Amino acid sequence: MRPVIERVPAEDAFAAYGMPGRPGSDEFWAAARTPASVPAGDGGWVTLFLWRGSGASIGFESWSDSSPLSRWGDTDCWYAEVRMPARLRVTYRFLADDTAYADPFNPAGAGGDRSIAATPDAPAQPHWPLIGADDVLPLPRTRLRWASQRLGGRRTVRVHPVGGGGPVVLLLDGDDWLYLHPAMTAFDAAVAGGEMPPVTLVFLPAKDRKAEFGCGPELWEAVRDELLPLVAESGVPADPDRLVVAGQSLGGLSAMYAALEFPDLVSRVACQSGSFWWTPGALDRPDPFGGPEGGTIAARLRERPDLSGLRVAFDVGEHETRMLPHCGLVETLAEQAGATVRVSRSPSEHDRAGWRHALLRDVAWALA
Repeated sequence: MRPVIERVPAEDAFAAYGMPGRPGSDEFWAAARTPASVPAGDGGWVTLFLWRGSGASIGFESWSDSSPLSRWGDTDCWYAEVRMPARLRVTYRFLADDTAYADPFNPAGAGGDRSIAATPDAPAQPHWPLIGADDVLPLPRTRLRWASQRLGGRRTVRVHPVGGGGPVVLLLDGDDWLYLHPAMTAFDAAVAGGEMPPVTLVFLPAKDRKAEFGCGPELWEAVRDELLPLVAESGVPADPDRLVVAGQSLGGLSAMYAALEFPDLVSRVACQSGSFWWTPGALDRPDPFGGPEGGTIAARLRERPDLSGLRVAFDVGEHETRMLPHCGLVETLAEQAGATVRVSRSPSEHDRAGWRHALLRDVAWALA
């Protein structure tokens, strides 16, 4: 989908967004703070984005295609007014001269070249601090060098005891939660606020997501036989026998696969936007979503395994229209197989910025 870019001819049109002064003037740039939204009249929003300099385009993560910005006369002010639906949180960036940039007028960053926009009706995300593009996120002190015989290669796994440590929370795609979104800080705040018990975070990076997060045993054999013993030997306070696996997208698929095929290892799952359209070869099809509803996981669940020992929280973005049927079927079948299931919908598309609140909430629920 391509966002609707409004063309505004009137020179004072940005005043509705709280932007005083003539666009491109010193007064204007001194007050510039975007994104800024006004009601669209249809329940949605029109959101203003600003860019200063030469020509650029704006790109959104998953929600829509990139679109060029419009220039205000012959000034250095470039802008877009983008129609957004109600309840949306989305990652975006500016693209100029083949380089990606965060929004310099937005204090909510996601790594060095991305920012986060939220419509005014999107619920707050407590415990997640504002991180600017130039800020360096804190990293756990403990680094484990994992040379996996089963998976091959070496990777660095960070470990952080929250509140003194406790059950292990295995964060798949761990580098995203280290370098783009400050999960360590958010979990610290949630535990300090009494919203979950002390835990030990294990940030597991992926080397090849498509290979490692498909429905295959290698990753989970390696986690069971190599990684968790390494964590236990590290000296960091942790309880690997109480394990929560948190995964998003293909990571959510892998977490659910582990719960089905390795029940003695994985009995608590926080799954956001699981890629339950997945079947062997689906990623090579022109339309990966076009296969059987619920994919391989639904087929396995129809065999009615005993999931009475599983607690699994499912969350998916309410704007992920093509994901919803696949996720909805897996949610239903998991509950029918005996799992204790929690289902929620986040105000997002397929976007890590929308998964952040669900990550904290659902890990806490899984441990309840």
